[in-house]
Amino acid sequence: MNNIHVIHALLAAALFGASTPFAKLLVGEMSPWLLAGLLYLGSGLGLTAVRLVRDRGWTQSGLASVDWPWLLGAILFGGVAGPLALMFGLTRTTGATASLLLNLEAVLTAVIAWGVFRENADRRIVLGMLAIVAGGVVLSWSGIGAGTDDWLGALAIVGACLCWAIDNNLTRRVSASDALFVAAAKGVAAGSVNVGLAFVLGASLPAGPVLLGTLAVGLLGYGISLVLFVLALRGLGTARTGAYFSTAPFIGAAVSLLLLGESTSTAFWIAAALMAFGVWLHLTEHHEHAHVHEPMEHSHRHVHDAHHQHVHPFPWAGDEPHAHWHRHERLVHKHPHFPDIHHRHSH
Repeated sequence: MNNIHVIHALLAAALFGASTPFAKLLVGEMSPWLLAGLLYLGSGLGLTAVRLVRDRGWTQSGLASVDWPWLLGAILFGGVAGPLALMFGLTRTTGATASLLLNLEAVLTAVIAWGVFRENADRRIVLGMLAIVAGGVVLSWSGIGAGTDDWLGALAIVGACLCWAIDNNLTRRVSASDALFVAAAKGVAAGSVNVGLAFVLGASLPAGPVLLGTLAVGLLGYGISLVLFVLALRGLGTARTGAYFSTAPFIGAAVSLLLLGESTSTAFWIAAALMAFGVWLHLTEHHEHAHVHEPMEHSHRHVHDAHHQHVHPFPWAGDEPHAHWHRHERLVHKHPHFPDIHHRHSH
């Protein structure tokens, strides 16, 4: 199995996790609503610019008509409802409690993937995910009890986790399409809504250097991270990608040690060991059995491997990889595989 998708997932977690300490430095410069909106907007505008340069102008999204409801649902749940629920929850809970509850995202993502979308998971994957989530719990546990929490704030944060879990599963449905477009669309839509709400609540833009810094953090920590996340979804499936991505809190804490000069604790190293163990369980997974590929049609970047033995109805110079609409005929074979876009079969 190709571990490039594992690298995509871990890099996505690294960028997102590293963005948190930088966002912490910025939160005193503007309202949380505006900060969330500008981070998303920096992501969307930056990726749109990258896509324009890559394609030498504006090009069609490449999404099929059946894909748009999935993307719009992902934007609604992940880019609008999730941040709104989180911001409300943060006003009624401590940061430590919020950090602990946010670890539910990986669990809920996996539960929806397994229960609703019937994604395969064996015992090794379940144990690995639990170890990674346990690491996140340990990492934030020591701060519980400092401040005032209420059930409504906690419920709002759980709701935010549910929104992002739904977002992750819906995004998987469009992960075969252009990852840059998917991530840019989510960033522009979510950023516009949240910045608009911040202005309605009386926020104003920060000074130029702070504004540019916020947009840059958003491009790296939310934009490029999301592109890598979509690529990981394409190759690993939702539950595994969510598990790898849940290492982000540990990465954020590690960056904080260097950036903010924070000290380590016993809990930090216990969390590191648990997360490393969980990642090792996933990296050493071996899932192989005879399986059936039913006929399907879609478009994505590919090479002519065992799953892509089609002819081209147009002149083709032999360039690899390349993208176009293509058809998969029925195929029965056996090899190690992840629940990627070509392996969504039942077991």
